[in-house]
Amino acid sequence: MHGTRSSDSSIQMAKSTLSFICQNCGAAYNRWQGKCDACGEWNTLAEEDSTGNVPVSIRSKRKGRTFALESLSGKSNDAPRLSSGMTELDRVTGGGFVRGSVLLVGGDPGIGKSTLLTQATSMMARAGHRAVYISGEEAVAQVRLRAERLGLANAPVQLASETSVEDIVSTLSEGTVPRLIVIDSIQTMWTDTVESAPGTVTQVRASAQALIRFAKKTGAAIILVGHVTKDGQIAGPRVVEHMVDAVLSFEGEGSQQFRILRAVKNRFGPTDEIGVFEMTGLGLREVSNPSELFLSERDLGSPGTAVFAGIEGTRPVLVELQALVAPTTLGTPRRAVVGWDPSRLSMVLAVLEAHCGVKLSGHDVYLNVAGGLRIQEPAADLAAAAALVSSLVNAPLPTDAVYFGEISLSGAVRPVAQTSARLKEAAKLGFGRAVLPESARGDGGDASLTLNSVGGLTTLVAEIAARGTPRGNHQAQRDAEPVEKNATPARFRRDRG
Repeated sequence: MHGTRSSDSSIQMAKSTLSFICQNCGAAYNRWQGKCDACGEWNTLAEEDSTGNVPVSIRSKRKGRTFALESLSGKSNDAPRLSSGMTELDRVTGGGFVRGSVLLVGGDPGIGKSTLLTQATSMMARAGHRAVYISGEEAVAQVRLRAERLGLANAPVQLASETSVEDIVSTLSEGTVPRLIVIDSIQTMWTDTVESAPGTVTQVRASAQALIRFAKKTGAAIILVGHVTKDGQIAGPRVVEHMVDAVLSFEGEGSQQFRILRAVKNRFGPTDEIGVFEMTGLGLREVSNPSELFLSERDLGSPGTAVFAGIEGTRPVLVELQALVAPTTLGTPRRAVVGWDPSRLSMVLAVLEAHCGVKLSGHDVYLNVAGGLRIQEPAADLAAAAALVSSLVNAPLPTDAVYFGEISLSGAVRPVAQTSARLKEAAKLGFGRAVLPESARGDGGDASLTLNSVGGLTTLVAEIAARGTPRGNHQAQRDAEPVEKNATPARFRRDRG
């Protein structure tokens, strides 16, 4: 009797164990509070059952099963991959979908996630593979309308509108195992194993776990579509990103036709590859040469523009950097940057003023990466510095020149990786010269390019300032006067009287 009462009380205690879960980041608290300390959001805590429907006392009686252990010297076979039919998507995933893998795709609303996945499932279905598209947000008729607009209505894709994970798993288990399953979206799925509303952290985690278990058991590749928060992070618990095999981010601006698919995490491939798409009236079109796309509307002959020869993964990409330096009457000048790290811009401005005598404390500085691309490598330092000085002194840079190199805090220009690939891409697009670090001059490249090596930033500033034309007065030229090493600038000597 006593043992029975103890068991009953433990079951009741397990059922009554509640916690407050942040619906934005997944942090758990013992009591309700207005603000989440983990992510800083207000009114996002919701009361949820932390143990589910399975009591702790019952779960503790389950005996584990034995499994075989293997040695390190065994023969390993590469995971077989299945091409999606889209070259850019295969590039980002590492060569195609791996059997039993689960991918999480996130992006802003309306960016084109459903369009991309509809095209991928249609291509795989036309190749003879069983592809299933399950929508929890749209009705079947709505998905059909999109397929008709994309010209894919005749593709043999199996379509359904369902949100119950148990029903989805039961249906997909019948017949041939699907090669690709799209779940749009994971926030709309719910499972009977937990007592929470659809979209909560507990439901998202439990639903994702059930679908991942099905993928590993059957070998089907599953793509989960995830919503994003206002700061661009995938909504829901962070643990879901750790559970899946790959996390892909679909980026782009609604006002531009460019879309970039970037791998944030990938267990079966690189995480620095990007896929470039162009949004058209018939869906997403793959861009095999992004450099031509980013330079298609280039503003030739204007001051403040420089072409940067960058590397995204294994692919060289040429993109235009635009700078505007304008005088200001404000006590604190503005520093605005789009597509680049603001900290790198602050560092380049400090080096220009400290070692090159470029006086920018009385100017607003704006820097933009054309085309909506986001640059992450420090090799863009030299191109950004050239564009800034060009705008300051009103000196257009050569239209046939590309720039790349990392700037150190001492003002020296340091070499960067994959110089040969950058130079070959520039020569292929018709550029005639390249401004690069002095130590990278012997790394090869195309013989048709004229290489202008730069050892220090002072040399580049002097060359650009010499071509400058005055805009109203000569203040811009005086602000960009290069300073010889260990010498006092002329304006400082004048200030001393």
